[in-house]
Amino acid sequence: MNKTELIDHIAKQADISKAASGRALEAVIGAVKTTLKKNGSVTLVGFGTFSVGKRAARTGRNPRTGAAIKIKAAKVPKFKPGKGLKDALN
Repeated sequence: MNKTELIDHIAKQADISKAASGRALEAVIGAVKTTLKKNGSVTLVGFGTFSVGKRAARTGRNPRTGAAIKIKAAKVPKFKPGKGLKDALN
């Protein structure tokens, strides 16, 4: 399912226009991004938790030349599924 299909699904399930469901989806995504930028976490009970993880700096290899390169430390988004989501899949 892509973003357009998700917007269509939300519009149909919530009985609202596609424009309104698109704005709602953008608002949710924006809220998650803003919270993660502040190193916070977003928990949706029964669905899961979005959080920020830290990846340490490390040495990698250029696959073409085999030369060693330095990879900077980075913040990465993480998602931990909740019990409700796990139960729905199994």
